[in-house]
Amino acid sequence: MGIVIVIKSLGIVFALIGIAYLLRPDFFKWLIGFFKQGNRMYFAGVIRFILAVIFLVGATECRYFWVILGFGIIFLLSGMLIFMLGPGKIRQMFEWYEKQSNILFRVIAVIIIAVGAVVIYSA
Repeated sequence: MGIVIVIKSLGIVFALIGIAYLLRPDFFKWLIGFFKQGNRMYFAGVIRFILAVIFLVGATECRYFWVILGFGIIFLLSGMLIFMLGPGKIRQMFEWYEKQSNILFRVIAVIIIAVGAVVIYSA
């Protein structure tokens, strides 16, 4: 039951981050700029690996096993992708995102809120 609480808490954190991005899309741009510098993007990869482990380990105890397992696999693949693409390619992707309008960032924020809600419900 403890891991389910952790996963639900992560869902709440995702939803709160999505709300923050929805209200302040410029913060999302700042965050991209922050992770773009030096080797900080690898920190994002490590965070994704940690989330993958939590979701994959806890999936069996959750209400909707396949949903949580799916998110765990997505986190695992996205973490691997960060390390496989390397700093040059990731930096290019970050620069593309930084040039986008606030509307795109708000759409992403709504998706993040929805992911948080799905995680909370499925855990």
